[in-house]
Amino acid sequence: MTVTVEISYYPLTEDFKEPVNNFIGKLTGKNITVETGRMSTILSGEYDELMSLLTKSMGDLMERYPSVFNLRISNACPVI
Repeated sequence: MTVTVEISYYPLTEDFKEPVNNFIGKLTGKNITVETGRMSTILSGEYDELMSLLTKSMGDLMERYPSVFNLRISNACPVI
């Protein structure tokens, strides 16, 4: 099943750019479509692969930085 995830990442550090760029870098080059915006990133791909990638990527960052993630997941939004 294909899903779309809209995710916003808020690292609670003074230098927020490094963790955000690190997070986006962990998503690029995979079998996932990544569209970055100013307030959120939209990911599209197969459910199991995308959720596994998010679990790993988010866990890595939460071990290094105090973090807040805001996600919306849908299987009803068409991938454009």
